[in-house]
Formats: sequence, structure tokens, C-alpha cells
Amino acid sequence: MHPLITPEALADALRMQPATVVLDVRWRLGGPPGRQDYEVSHVPGAVYVDLDTELSAPPGAGGRHPLPDPELLQEVLRRAGVREGGRVVAYDAGDGSVAARVWWLLRWAGYGEVAVLDGGFAAWEAAGLPVTAEEPGALTGDAAGDVVVRPGQMPVLDADGAAALARDGVLLDARAAARYRGETEPVDPKAGHVPGALNAPSTGHVGPDGRWLGAAELAARFAEIGVTGEAAVGAYCGSGVTASSVVLALEVAGITSAGNPAALYAGSWSNWCALDREVATGG
Repeated sequence: MHPLITPEALADALRMQPATVVLDVRWRLGGPPGRQDYEVSHVPGAVYVDLDTELSAPPGAGGRHPLPDPELLQEVLRRAGVREGGRVVAYDAGDGSVAARVWWLLRWAGYGEVAVLDGGFAAWEAAGLPVTAEEPGALTGDAAGDVVVRPGQMPVLDADGAAALARDGVLLDARAAARYRGETEPVDPKAGHVPGALNAPSTGHVGPDGRWLGAAELAARFAEIGVTGEAAVGAYCGSGVTASSVVLALEVAGITSAGNPAALYAGSWSNWCALDREVATGG
């Protein structure tokens, strides 16, 4: 399954493939909660899943969005109706960065049939496709999903691994350039970046229309940053969420593949700061 799907293709899949589960993961740094948007309008049949409480472990030394407990993640996915042999499509409100967290988590959990809605909910609405405020009922018993979470199927970095990759390979920082340079830091206690990391803001994956750039455009962008595919590559951001979109973008660009994906520093900058590691600033 290609990691991106158009609104039209998703609409067809929902008509033709009843095992397709749609997850609404709209979220904003600092709130208000994305569920408020979901309650107003969402893709028919979509199930809301909360990034903070259902797709992450509680914040702490591991970062602001640590990887969830596998058993708890399995419960969340089963309640949403995710089944073995089915498909999952995730969407957010904007550039796909939060939805990419779902794509990455499911791949990490050993579930391969997962995609991000290209352009998010805005693209769905712009295509004139139906929306609703009606929420699907809770799935229990035989109606619930049967997915089995098998964690560890995507490469994960800790702080030492991130430092080594920045030194010996390519470590990409998905945050905005001003945060990377250390000019501002609105969330974490330190400003700057992992020494040796290169800046690849996640917002650069999409065009002015909110849709993802094509493979050739993404490959050219990464080449300009310094990613050639010849060295091992990984990504981090503030808390391991938007960096997931860098992992996805590298795959769309053909620099990595499903069989050889980029690594994710799951704790990201929030974990790096908690460990009081060395900080670099400037460009």
C-alpha cells in the first residue's frame, strides 16, 4: 500500500473495501483538543484517536510523546475496528505530520496496510466529499478489531543512537528553522539542535495547496539538504511526532523503502533536553 492516498481514492475504498478503518487524529500543539473539530465534522465512519492519551505513553523522561505501551495501543486499535488483513487511513487537519505518527506507529506495530490522507481533512472537504457529525458506535465483542500489535518493526533511536547517527550518517531535524537554530523554543527547556543534525522542516513536504510533493520533488529537496541515500538516515523533532512525516517523506521520495526505512528518534528533542545533552545552535 502506498503511504499516501488521495481523498477520491479513500472514498472509493470506503465504498469497495469495508475493512478500511479511518482514524481522525487532528491535534494542535497547545490545544484546543482535536476532538472538538471531530465532533463538528469528520469523514463518515472515522474514529477519533487522541495523540496525547491513546497514541503516546504519559510524558516524562522519555519525552513529551513517548511510544505507547504495545498492549494499550492494541486495545485502542481494536476499539477502532482495526483488523488483520484490513487497511487503515489516518488524517489530520493539515500537512499530514500527525497522521504520519499513526502511519509510523502501525508500521512499528507490524501492520503494513496503512496510509496518510494526502491533504488531510481540508482536502477531503475541498473535494466535495461527504462529512458528518455522527459518531460510530463503540465496537465490542466480535465487532471489534482483532489486530495484533507486534512492536519493534521500525528502527528506533535513543539519544546515544541519535548522536552517533548525526556524527556518522544523517540525522534530520523536522522542526522549524528558528527552533533548529536555537532562536526560539516555545515548548522545551533548551533551544538548539542535536550537534551535527541537519534541518528538514516537516512543512517543506507539502505544497501551497496542502498536498504532498511528488517523489521527484521530495528527492530533490532532500538532496539539497544533504541526503543522498548513501548514508544511514534518521529523523527527530520536538517529541517524535512530526519527525514521523520525515520518515514517510523519505520513503515517498524513494531514498528509503518499506524494507529499509529511516530511523526515528522517538524521544526527540524533549528527551534530549531531559537528559541534559550537548546542544548546538545556529545554522
